[in-house]
Amino acid sequence: MRTLLILPFTLHDVTKLRRAVAELAEKCGLHGPRLDDFVLAVHESVVNAVEHAGGHGYFKLWTVNGVIRSETTDRGSGIPDDYVDGHSRPSDLGYTGRGIYLIRRLTDTADFHTGPLGTTVRLTMRLPRGPDFSTRQQMRRIRVSAGGHPPGGFTA
Repeated sequence: MRTLLILPFTLHDVTKLRRAVAELAEKCGLHGPRLDDFVLAVHESVVNAVEHAGGHGYFKLWTVNGVIRSETTDRGSGIPDDYVDGHSRPSDLGYTGRGIYLIRRLTDTADFHTGPLGTTVRLTMRLPRGPDFSTRQQMRRIRVSAGGHPPGGFTA
């Protein structure tokens, strides 16, 4: 597991958090519509916490086993069961209910754990195949020498 971002947030952090998620997810290999979908889904989970759970929450972003995951946690009173389902499209005339519906359609997996002590929303997107972006690490420079001090000695 490679942790990319951990931070508490309020309404004032939403734009900064969205930009950070976009940059980090792109560095991990998400691009095009999948990147846009993931960033929008994360944004919806954060905005829902701000709007419906006291104006603040906690956010975490990480990669593991070829996927990128986010977790948005709040200490609100929970999400009503009708909204958590999120499988039926909300009315075009309704004011609420679109966030969870969008989250479920924009990500590969969306898990909601909710109750009277708060909600945790975990979103997952598969990363593209190819270089393993989730475990890429900086190469360390190593100095190797052989043969002591005479000219022509080997150093790498």
